[in-house]
Amino acid sequence: MNNIERRDAGLPYISDAEVLEQQKPARRLTQALNTADRSDFDKIGAIVKELLGKSDGAFINPPFYCDYGFNIEVGKNFFANYNCTILDVGKVTIGDNCQMAPNVAIYTAGHPVHPDSRNSAYEYGIPVSIGDNCWIGGNSVICPGVKIGNNVIIGAGSVVIKDIPDWAIAAGNPCKVIRMITDEDRKYYYKNNEFDEEAWNDLAARGFAGTENKN
Repeated sequence: MNNIERRDAGLPYISDAEVLEQQKPARRLTQALNTADRSDFDKIGAIVKELLGKSDGAFINPPFYCDYGFNIEVGKNFFANYNCTILDVGKVTIGDNCQMAPNVAIYTAGHPVHPDSRNSAYEYGIPVSIGDNCWIGGNSVICPGVKIGNNVIIGAGSVVIKDIPDWAIAAGNPCKVIRMITDEDRKYYYKNNEFDEEAWNDLAARGFAGTENKN
C-alpha cells in the first residue's frame, strides 16, 4: 500500500510527496479564502462551496485552515466563525445547522506517544463526527476519534477527548457533560433571560416554539 492508501485505511502513514500533493488544492483555496475581501460574502461563499464540495448554505468567516477539504462533509446551514482549523486527515462529518464560534479546532490527525515511534514520521488520522444542531463554543478543541451527538452544546474552551451524547451541554478540560437540554430551555436566550413577547411570537410563527419533532 502507498501512503495515501494507508492514510485512507486509517493506518499509520508518512506524509510523502504524493500525500502533500493532495493538499495543494486546499492550500490554494484557503489562501484565496483568507485573502478575499471580507465584505464580499458571495465570493467567500463560492470559495467555501468549492473547498467543501457537497454543502448547502455553508459559510466560513476567514481565516480558515484545513489539510484537504475533500475530507470535510458538512450538512445544511453550516457556519464556522473566525480562525477555525480542521485537520481532516481522517473524515470529518458535521450535520445540519451546526455553528462554530471563533478559534474552534477539530483534529483528526495525531502522532504516536513514544518519541521513537513519533520521530519515525508515521502519523495517523481518526475520523470525527458531529451531529445535527450543535454549537461548539470558542477556543474548543475536538480530538481524534470523538463523536458528538445531536443537539449538543460544547462550552467555550473545552477539550473534547471522549464522545458526547445527544442533547447534552458539555464543557471543561477534559470536556464532561454538565447537564441535559430540556424543553424548559426553549424560553431562554441567555442564562435566566427569557425571550420577550415580540421575539417569542416570531419564534412561534416560524415553528420554533415547541412544534419540532425531537426524533
